[in-house]
Amino acid sequence: MHEITDWLAGLSGPVVYAVVGALVFCEDALFFGFVLPGETAVLLGGALAAQGHAVLAWVVVTVVVAAVVGDSVGYEVGRRFGPSILSSRPLRGHQDRIAGARDLVRRRGAAAVFLGRFIAFFRALMPAIAGTSGMRYRTFLLFNALGGVVWGVGYTLLGYAAGAAYGRVAKQAGTAAAIALGVVVVAALVVWRRREHHRPGGGADPADASGAGDDQDAAEHTGGE
Repeated sequence: MHEITDWLAGLSGPVVYAVVGALVFCEDALFFGFVLPGETAVLLGGALAAQGHAVLAWVVVTVVVAAVVGDSVGYEVGRRFGPSILSSRPLRGHQDRIAGARDLVRRRGAAAVFLGRFIAFFRALMPAIAGTSGMRYRTFLLFNALGGVVWGVGYTLLGYAAGAAYGRVAKQAGTAAAIALGVVVVAALVVWRRREHHRPGGGADPADASGAGDDQDAAEHTGGE
């Protein structure tokens, strides 16, 4: 993930919009969300805007348009090739979740399109399932657009806030490192002094030791007399 962020950060604004928009579009239109969830690309776009590599407003517009258009393509794919797509080899291990998405469409109708936008697996498959179920495109488009706007704006702003916080942390990293180093040095000195104090003979005063030696010499001299 860091490699993708660093790569995007080195691109110009229009290319950032193109890459983020393509990832969001492909998640729904080509089921690309199994590789990289769309919200990851949106969060990255918002973070890059906070760091000055893109304009926040254009990131939001790109994300919302890509989400709505990608869902529309996914709807059309489901309407034309739904059964064969949903039973294809890459999705054979997800039949229980596909059945759950179909049940959600049956129970919630068009509202499932809006709700599915906020669930990673459903977001990638809900357009195709809606197309397969025979839902009217006008109804689908309305709820799809509502979900795309709320999801796109929300996640982009969340990424923007995270990117701004990262920038503040980066500026303060030098001060924090200095404080941490100071704490380590002080702790090391305290430990060293405690060990010196408790070492055998380490606490004896040289003056006291000298005085004791003088007393012993005086006693021996008296005894000799």
